[in-house]
Amino acid sequence: MSGWSVRLRATVTVTVIVAVALGVAAAVLVGVLRTSLVTGTAAEAGRRADQVATLMAAPAAPLGPIVFNRVDAAVTGAGTLVVTEPGEPIGGSTGVTRPVGGTIAITDPNVIVGQLDPALPMGTAAADDGYVTATRALDATTTVSVRASLWPTQMALGTLTWVLVIGIPLLLAMVAALTWFSVGRALAPVSAIRAKLADITARDLHQRVPESRARDEIAALAKTVNGTLDRLETAVGLHKRFVADAAHELRSPIATLRTRLEIGERDAPALAKESLTDVTRLQSLAADLLVLARLDAGEPLRLQEVDLGQLATEEALRTPVPTNLDIAPGVVVQGSPAQLTRVITNLIANAVRHREESISVRVVPGPVLEVLDDGPGIPAEHRETVFHRFTRLDEARDRDAGGAGLGLAIAREIVVAHGGTLTIEDSPRGALFRMTLP
Repeated sequence: MSGWSVRLRATVTVTVIVAVALGVAAAVLVGVLRTSLVTGTAAEAGRRADQVATLMAAPAAPLGPIVFNRVDAAVTGAGTLVVTEPGEPIGGSTGVTRPVGGTIAITDPNVIVGQLDPALPMGTAAADDGYVTATRALDATTTVSVRASLWPTQMALGTLTWVLVIGIPLLLAMVAALTWFSVGRALAPVSAIRAKLADITARDLHQRVPESRARDEIAALAKTVNGTLDRLETAVGLHKRFVADAAHELRSPIATLRTRLEIGERDAPALAKESLTDVTRLQSLAADLLVLARLDAGEPLRLQEVDLGQLATEEALRTPVPTNLDIAPGVVVQGSPAQLTRVITNLIANAVRHREESISVRVVPGPVLEVLDDGPGIPAEHRETVFHRFTRLDEARDRDAGGAGLGLAIAREIVVAHGGTLTIEDSPRGALFRMTLP
């Protein structure tokens, strides 16, 4: 059940518990009813046996000639008293009549008079053929037995059994349906919270999960989640503002320092050249931070038709290393020219840093852009790590000549903002970056 939903687990658990409870209750009900009906039938048989024995033992009713018939020997172990002369009823509906001459006649086939059998128990006992028999001793040699049929009891128990066999499954189905519906309604707010949280990203932290008016645990969960989103939105907002402000504040002093170094290059050319290299890196870092801040802020893209092959060709021709071009004509996409140009520039710059001799740039319909270098490549376990911010795999790519580890992160962010993907694919040699746009 570990893979089942909470709704399904609750439904199955409740249904099984109710099924066990109903099964036990049904068994107890059938047992109690059977005992009660058999006991009542036995009591009725004993009452009639006592009544018949009393009538037959009365002085006013002398026993006439007795003829034993063996037809009921299996019941009584003896025979049945048969008197053919008609007479008047005695004792109501006991099945015993007394003719005018004083002889008692037994007309009820369930009232049996026979010889005393020492092996025959006195009292009331259930027979195997569906009767309860009450036996009484008339004298030292004669007994009277009265049978009561258990057929009404069996019919009642059979009817009850069919009712339980049909009713219990229907009741369980109703319990399962009601449980499924009730748990579904109870968990509906949780599903709404989950769906809303799945839609919330770092770019729309202003959204909140729905809160119900109830004062239950789910409402408390929604309030807690919204409180967490409030704090998260505040923290992310502060982070974005800090990055944007830092990048903005760095640009002015870096530009001023670069200008002064360029002026002082005449007096100390070696020192100025090294300083200018460091300033260039600072400028690149500030620009990258500013781009990331804008991407994190979710600024809308200014889309237009862009010839991806033309952009790739222009950037590849600016590269001072041997470049193999395979550009298909007419590969047009909807995107931001400036941002797509930055993606291509970052991918080519990354390939140039890690090449052995040359790089390759390929554009095919899809649209797909591929940039390949002939360097040592990237291990499979690090193919996602390189897209993290400030990540550099110096130990795996020892030709890395610099960079802050933001170029690939920025490239992927821009591609994702365009609805595409940027991945590293298998290649015979080097690292193959593949950009796919919609």
